[in-house]
Amino acid sequence: MSIRTERLSAVIQRDLGKIIQKSYQGSGSFITVTKVEVTPDLMIAKVHLSVYAPGKDEDALFAHLEDNKAAIRKELADKIRHQVRRIPELHLINDQTAEYVEKMEGLFQKIRKERKEREKNNEEE
Repeated sequence: MSIRTERLSAVIQRDLGKIIQKSYQGSGSFITVTKVEVTPDLMIAKVHLSVYAPGKDEDALFAHLEDNKAAIRKELADKIRHQVRRIPELHLINDQTAEYVEKMEGLFQKIRKERKEREKNNEEE
């Protein structure tokens, strides 16, 4: 990645984070922009979003974001229009990293528990 694409990615990540948090502030959901990848021609921005909505359907919330992508892009354009000629098209990607980490941590805890039980059984024999 060039310096320009990295800087634009950082600006888009910061501004989109503010826009999305403002839009969903009272819903009790946390939506985090985890990463933004901008293509070398600056026309497409792949936005990785982590959605945490306790007690709600996260997929429905993500679908709602997809439906409002044009309004989000327009609001982003208002913020960064003096920094770029053309506003990149937004491709929203549901980032499952947090859930993957949680699943892996659960597996590790299960392994630790089984190991302790085995050690305890070996000591008793």
